[in-house]
Amino acid sequence: MYLKDELFDLSNTVFSHLPFPTFMTNRDGHIIWWSQEAEKQFGYHLEDLQGPRVPLFNEHTYGHLTANWETILHQADPVRFSPVILYSKDRHPTKTSIVAKSIFINDDYYVFFQIESNSIQDTEESSFTELQLIKKALSNSFMVAYLDNEGLILHANGMFLKKSNWTPKRIVGKSFWQLFPNSPHHIAIADKIINKLQKGEIFQGTVEKTTKDGESYWVDLIALPITNTENNTLYHLLLEEEITEKKLLQSHLEQIAYVDTETGLMSRHRLEKVVDEHIQHDKYFSFVFLTIDQFYTLKEIFNDQTESQLLNEFTKRLKIYFEESIIARAGRDEFAVITTLSEWYIQGFIHYLKQNPIYLDNKVVPITVSGAITRYPEDQQSYLHLLKATDAKIQQVKLEGGGMIASLSPSDHHKLTRRAQIEKRLLEALNHHNLHVLYLPQKDVLTNQITAVEALVRWEDDILGIVSPEELIPIAEETGLINDIGAFMLEKVCEQAAIWQQKGIPIKVSFNSSIREFRDKNMVKTIRKVLEKYNCSPNLLQIEFTEKFALEAEAEKSIIQQMQTLQKDGVVFVLDDFGTGYASLRYLQLLPISKLKIDKSFVSSIMQQEKLQKLVQGLIQFGQSLDVDVVAEGVETEEQYMLLKQMGCDAAQGYYISRPIPAEEVEVLLK
Repeated sequence: MYLKDELFDLSNTVFSHLPFPTFMTNRDGHIIWWSQEAEKQFGYHLEDLQGPRVPLFNEHTYGHLTANWETILHQADPVRFSPVILYSKDRHPTKTSIVAKSIFINDDYYVFFQIESNSIQDTEESSFTELQLIKKALSNSFMVAYLDNEGLILHANGMFLKKSNWTPKRIVGKSFWQLFPNSPHHIAIADKIINKLQKGEIFQGTVEKTTKDGESYWVDLIALPITNTENNTLYHLLLEEEITEKKLLQSHLEQIAYVDTETGLMSRHRLEKVVDEHIQHDKYFSFVFLTIDQFYTLKEIFNDQTESQLLNEFTKRLKIYFEESIIARAGRDEFAVITTLSEWYIQGFIHYLKQNPIYLDNKVVPITVSGAITRYPEDQQSYLHLLKATDAKIQQVKLEGGGMIASLSPSDHHKLTRRAQIEKRLLEALNHHNLHVLYLPQKDVLTNQITAVEALVRWEDDILGIVSPEELIPIAEETGLINDIGAFMLEKVCEQAAIWQQKGIPIKVSFNSSIREFRDKNMVKTIRKVLEKYNCSPNLLQIEFTEKFALEAEAEKSIIQQMQTLQKDGVVFVLDDFGTGYASLRYLQLLPISKLKIDKSFVSSIMQQEKLQKLVQGLIQFGQSLDVDVVAEGVETEEQYMLLKQMGCDAAQGYYISRPIPAEEVEVLLK
């Protein structure tokens, strides 16, 4: 069924716009696809043409096709039959010609038929053959792939499959975004390409892609929107030529040069080598990383030429102030300094910039920097860890307003050490099934009954002790292990919900999901498979997601479609931490949300602040106006619970109801 559906989608997308009646058979001659134009002219639906005797053909035509079937299957060129008599559904005979072309898809033969029509101009009669010749030429010259309007892959040729290491069956349905490295930069490039295509524009450029196994390669890409005569986009065509060797050569030459051409500073390639050399020779040094604050705002104020002048003026000040140090340009607005200078002197660069302002077009450019100091070997012992530590510190500095250069605190040291340990031991915990689940009960305010529980992942390590979700989840997302945790939670939740269902306890169980999981085109199949595995009713499963998830999903129709499909199955979607995220509420219209959870930050101070009470009351009324249930999180006192009940809140969870508890304690609580 999967292969048939795949061919049906491909035929509808690629061939259905042809102005001829067309149909497709399998290698046994059974019709498996029938175009709308054929249905229009002959009156048959696809189901009318099933079975051993096809009413379309007379005995002569049927016998002629049967006698030449092996030739049709194995001949590369189209085979023409003329004249032939074809019968419409009302038995009206039509004298015409047919052209048959064998197509090899997914390791099997199929035959595509074109029926000539008197309503088509003579100049169009050769379009089928021309189309085949064009497709053949493209397929022999380029890596070719077809995308639907949502960016899902419909088909790819042999050259594309060989390079990307995907199989014909596995590539179909994959997201365009899965062809790129999983980083914000590369996702932004994929977004840009799809956006241009959806606007009817052509994209042409050099992009980095990744194989199924995660190996990077480079291509020159031409992406074309294919439209019909009404200017409706039918599908998107990707034509790719690999240039990996050329790109690697270019990169190699850049590394040989080791110089940033715009500023004359050491390049980032040389920077890593110099740091590694310092470490090998056990030299003590400070690794200073600096970023220009509000750089992209400054770019909007000045033109590209002035931007270059700005960078060069900033570079001059770096060279003067850090005269005896090694300076490198690490990014567009990022700079690194390798120095033995004291911390107080490094931090003095902020004051130096104020004393020596940069003038462009006779105007002072208000430049400040955010920076971090990481020392070797006291703080970190490798280039990668030095880079990670400084980046984490700079993000903290920026959150505090920027404009300063900070060194690592004892707290930072502890966090970095613990983070490194968590990264190392998390994979082992997943492999050895050391994670476990606790359940946070949720009480229906009206009935005062426990009607649902939220499943929470817990990890107690022999060395690390208890690792909270606040520590675990961000690291899992950064390392890519969040999908493994999601799969683990899905299994546990469905298994437990099914156990309670068998015991006559039809309690709903929820778990948190990430946007990365729903970018997998097979998420619906995965969830259905696990539900079936444990014989769990879909209406017992609740999937919680954050407003950040919702905002990203709003722009990806394939995610919305998957969520809507699961909702039709009975799965409930819950918007978590409502009110703490983004101002846009458009996703409330687009996403299948059945519940809103008011964040605990609103509930914790509700008894002390009258304005907060009005806000919570407003959130409850807002949710109920959308016909969704409203759940309050973090309810810790009876006073909070009673006030929320008075406000009309539908349900509540928090320590007043219960702390997170094992499954067996949930059953005790229900008795």
